[in-house]
Amino acid sequence: MCISDSFELLQRLKALGFRADERDPNWWPESMTFRVVVGAILTQQTKWEKVEKSLQNLEDAGLLELHALADADIKQLQTLVKPSGFYNTKAKRLKLLCRNIIEDFGDFESFQEGVTRAWLLAQKGVGEESADAILNYACGREIMVVDSYTQRLLEALGYGFESYGEIQEWLQYGIEANLPKVTQLYGETLPISTIYSRFHGKIVEYAKVHIRGKSVNIEELCV
Repeated sequence: MCISDSFELLQRLKALGFRADERDPNWWPESMTFRVVVGAILTQQTKWEKVEKSLQNLEDAGLLELHALADADIKQLQTLVKPSGFYNTKAKRLKLLCRNIIEDFGDFESFQEGVTRAWLLAQKGVGEESADAILNYACGREIMVVDSYTQRLLEALGYGFESYGEIQEWLQYGIEANLPKVTQLYGETLPISTIYSRFHGKIVEYAKVHIRGKSVNIEELCV
């Protein structure tokens, strides 16, 4: 294997110029806002460009807010999120999630502070990747998101993980075991949550270029 641990992977991605803080300090657009929660649901099984169209539709309709979405007409909501695909299902799950957030936390700020991974995973339509995206990018938690790009990249590097949890543990351990080196790499002390945000962002940005369909090109990483 040409990559020994996740810190080395981060190091090489950074050396190759893959940045994850150009559009937002934490990569995900408008991180630490309610918009991330909505985006995490809408981006399931679709491209982000389509999600942005849905988010803009919701914003134009004045519905990109927790209580407004919880009270929204379901037919209108389905129409607005249609660009993201699976719009009937996503609209229902998004509305239900918003209602449950209000019922259990009252408002988005309390949700950010008090939500747990177990609570998110208990919500209809929220899997591990969506839950961790919300925890990291909307709530600033120290948790690394694992997506299909991450899995395919690590497979190409020769790793054979058996579960989402194993991949996540490998990614987080290499960073936390090398925090002084990470600080030196960035030239500043960053919150671990931000390191995870940018690390995941770098993986995605790299994969968009080097992983297309069945084609996987990782030669640059292994030089």
